[in-house]
Amino acid sequence: MVRVRFAPSPTGHLHVGGARTALFNWLFARKKSGKFVLRIEDTDLERSSQEMSFEILNALRWLRLEWDEGPFYQSKRLHLYRRMAERLVEEGKAYYCYCTKEEIEQRREASGKGRAWKYDRRCLHLTEEERKKFEEEGRPKAIRFLVPEGITEFEDLILGKVSVKNQDIEDFVLLKSDGYPTYHLSVVVDDHLMKISHVIRGADHIYNTPKQILLYRALGWEPPLFAHLPLILGPDRKKLSKRHGETSVLAFREKGITSLAMVNFLAQLSWSPGEDRDFYTMEELVERFSLERVKKSNPVFDLDKLAWLNSKIISSMESEDLWEEVLPFLKGEIRKRAEEKREWVLKVLNLIKERSRDLREVGEKLERYLVRDFQYKEDALKKHWKPGAKEGLRRLLEEYRALEPFNAEGAERALRSLAEKMGRKAASFIHPLRVALLGERVSPPIFDVVEVLGKDEVLLRIERALKELPD
Repeated sequence: MVRVRFAPSPTGHLHVGGARTALFNWLFARKKSGKFVLRIEDTDLERSSQEMSFEILNALRWLRLEWDEGPFYQSKRLHLYRRMAERLVEEGKAYYCYCTKEEIEQRREASGKGRAWKYDRRCLHLTEEERKKFEEEGRPKAIRFLVPEGITEFEDLILGKVSVKNQDIEDFVLLKSDGYPTYHLSVVVDDHLMKISHVIRGADHIYNTPKQILLYRALGWEPPLFAHLPLILGPDRKKLSKRHGETSVLAFREKGITSLAMVNFLAQLSWSPGEDRDFYTMEELVERFSLERVKKSNPVFDLDKLAWLNSKIISSMESEDLWEEVLPFLKGEIRKRAEEKREWVLKVLNLIKERSRDLREVGEKLERYLVRDFQYKEDALKKHWKPGAKEGLRRLLEEYRALEPFNAEGAERALRSLAEKMGRKAASFIHPLRVALLGERVSPPIFDVVEVLGKDEVLLRIERALKELPD
């Protein structure tokens, strides 16, 4: 059975790179009718936090990436890692290292090789007397893996064949002197015990894989299959980081990005569904997903594309679904009013969704329908509140007071008839009417707005504009 895992470290927010990794694992598991396992790698006690763990879980839930097993916390599994490290020492495949960081750094500098220097196996060749002396001193000791001779090769499901000479790999630490495992040890032990069949992760881990394959073999275990995803780049073609702006997944939620837009955007960073479509449902993504279609080239994180995609999805949403998404962006009294007039709000949402870039904007626009004392926008007044606007609205107010039935068709007919009587263009009435009703420069079709607001509200808003706006 296919079993994949997402294993974030709770040392910070879930960023877009990690979210894409989680998504690809989830899609692969669902496509293959397998299991998606969630593991929290929290062995870095100084940097890990429960708060970040909760935030990662919330981000995954928002993306609708439900997990089948877990979350498993590595901090509760320390005894497993220590036992395996000690086993390797007993079998002569690892050894105790008593070197301090300072001693290693001194030898590195003395070698003159700089960063190319690798651990010189000083402790592998200690005499029994030297070991005994260090033990009596109570000197802290780590456990290092004894890298064997030869070549380590594996077939990456995305990148193809990878081959590394073992002589280029230093004897890496398995268990630190404080008793905590390194990434290499804990990930191999957990992936084996959790029966992970495929490890799908970022290409920044590609150099860790040969070490981990050596560790699998030393423990007598079969390695999983590996697939390394290309790294996401910023607009400057450098690895995406904080210098490129916000990369936290939940920060995009706060900005009004829909979860479906985020998922589609992440899915198409390195992968193509193979069709000329703007976006797909979760079910459609699962149906089309395959690792074979993952590109080797590094994708660029394009915020403009995300915004465009978000707008497309909002425009296509049913009002009922949009209601659920926009509700968190309504606060206090506004939210209360919206909930009290839910059925009417659904009609409004159907009007305003077409021109909305994000959920925050939907909420802001909706507020103008729910309250009458909004601020008139300066750009709207400058462009549409011209001399003669007030007189035209006064005459239109009289027409609308007498209008029955009061609907979009009747409101348009009355306005155009009045314009013809006064020898003016219909636009000289339409634009001031938009300002009076919503205080904005652009809006949905104005006569649809008139109908959804209703006669009483339209009359009150026109009266307010006539009273408060200049001649």
